[in-house]
Amino acid sequence: MIVPAAALVLLCLTAGWYDLRLRRIPNWLCLLTAAAGLAYAALPLAIGAPWWSFLLHGLIALLVGMGLFALRWIGGGDAKFYAALACWFPFGRAPLLLIAVCLSGLVLLVIWFTARRLQGKKFRGTANDDSAKLPYGIAIAVGALLAFAT
Repeated sequence: MIVPAAALVLLCLTAGWYDLRLRRIPNWLCLLTAAAGLAYAALPLAIGAPWWSFLLHGLIALLVGMGLFALRWIGGGDAKFYAALACWFPFGRAPLLLIAVCLSGLVLLVIWFTARRLQGKKFRGTANDDSAKLPYGIAIAVGALLAFAT
């Protein structure tokens, strides 16, 4: 269990760094995260759910994420990264992942706005100001790590 957990931590740290620094989560990282999650699902030590339950969770998360992206509620990288991380959890644990990510997002939002306020920055930047965008990939990564640890 240590190797899959270490891989997940490394993938989440990498995605969080990309999102914080560039406001982008690369496609290759999302694909690698999904592939690693499905490989984990095939291991006998994975939670007693069938591997297709992990795949189903990832596909449903991707479809929902695409819809939210189409509505411009979330970024495309966030949608793909959440779906990739969903491949680490069987469908029965979908509520746990969603709640952990939402709570992590709430904490990130409070920290982000407090830090921007202390720096004297506006809450909303210009349309081209990526630094004003909330790097929600961090919340997705932290929420996934918390859900995986439970």
